[in-house]
Amino acid sequence: MTGVPASAAGGSGRPAPGGKLGAAAVNQASLWNIANILTMVRLVLVPGFVVLMLQDGGYDPAWRAWAWAAFAVAMITDIFDGHLARTYNLVTDFGKIADPIADKAIMAAGLICLSALGDLPWWVTGVILFRELGITLMRFWVIRHGVIPASRGGKMKTLAQGTAVGMYVLALTGPLATLRFWVMALAVVLTVLTGLDYVRQAIVLRRRGLAEERAARTETEGAER
Repeated sequence: MTGVPASAAGGSGRPAPGGKLGAAAVNQASLWNIANILTMVRLVLVPGFVVLMLQDGGYDPAWRAWAWAAFAVAMITDIFDGHLARTYNLVTDFGKIADPIADKAIMAAGLICLSALGDLPWWVTGVILFRELGITLMRFWVIRHGVIPASRGGKMKTLAQGTAVGMYVLALTGPLATLRFWVMALAVVLTVLTGLDYVRQAIVLRRRGLAEERAARTETEGAER
């Protein structure tokens, strides 16, 4: 419901008293839906995660466990907020902007903290962050020609990155420490491969869009003659 029917205002067709206020309340309520709230929670968790991660020099297993919990909650909200927004038609302009920012922020925070503590090579962090920033900018570059949809490989990449970073956040030893190395290796491989695939899709999309624009322009010029 987006407003007050004329009949409810006495049938005169004039806005009911406080109509503008009521409309504003409806619009404001649409911002505070469950999907956006989960996105906001994820944004708030980013500085909280960093504080927990760096407590006592960043090497205390108990604080690292709390940091992992914050990271895990952020990853879980990432799964649910987009699903809820699409399923229940809760997509808003705020969500379109804040959701990808929150996704990149929590992952960047985890990678940078791990590299700063010496747990993860800086080149791994550099490759992943360069890919994420580059693909985001590329999406804006081709957005007037169309949207590059998230691929299955991209979803696998996100899962692998989240799992690998989560395992590195925990103070693991023995076989689990070896396992996390290979999970991170898989995440890096998927990061590079899916990045190259997105570049290919962007080039194809842009070429198609430019070709359609030229065809439309030629048709318009021909009609004007």
